Amino acid sequence: MFNLNKALDLPSQLHWKYADEQELLGWTIRARNYNTFVADFMFWSCFTAITIGSVLIYRSIDENPVFSGTLTLLYFVTVNIALISMTHQRVNFAYRFTQSGVEYCKWKDFPKWVLPFLKWFTCIIVIICIGMASIDPAFLIGALIGPGGMGLMYLSMANSKSYQEMHTQYHHYAFKWEELTQLSIATNREVVDLKYSITLEGENCKTNWSLNVFCKRKQKVNVAEFIKPYLSSDVPFIKAKVNVPLSTQ
Repeated sequence: MFNLNKALDLPSQLHWKYADEQELLGWTIRARNYNTFVADFMFWSCFTAITIGSVLIYRSIDENPVFSGTLTLLYFVTVNIALISMTHQRVNFAYRFTQSGVEYCKWKDFPKWVLPFLKWFTCIIVIICIGMASIDPAFLIGALIGPGGMGLMYLSMANSKSYQEMHTQYHHYAFKWEELTQLSIATNREVVDLKYSITLEGENCKTNWSLNVFCKRKQKVNVAEFIKPYLSSDVPFIKAKVNVPLSTQ
């Protein structure tokens, strides 16, 4: 119905609960499933501190401008890459709507860019250190300690199946239409929020929580309008600011 996003490869262990029913609407998307305002604030605060620190490092090494410039650049790039990997993480989502209800899967793959980055970064640092060794032989020691250590890290990560599995998370949930108690169009995110009330297996009480349906830009209204006819007539349909918790069930 809507071409919401370029399809992602679904996890091999995924088996849709309503797989025997026709898919009325479905898409996959990569989204930041947390409070992005706080994360962005942390990023810019740390980025400012890193920039100031880089300037101080450069100014503190007056004897060799080439060495100070290289060291400063390596510090700035490396620390900022680590910072972005923490504050701008994304999780994969797949949504599927049928006559019975809505189900979704979320998973976080092992970051495929890590291994190529380590390999190329190590090679570049080695070349720089060897080139600078013509100025100071001490850089050869640096080439062995720094890039050498990163090379060993690359080999251990590339050949460690347990390490890659440790960084892969997978969750699958399904809800019937009658279990949904509120439909909201988020005013602060590209999200359609569905509140639900269910009785978990082995429990006698109701669990009330919310399902954040992450949408492609400017598609949330269309998605909400699609969902509305499948809900009970007494289910509220509102526009509101939506809180996106770190863990969305």
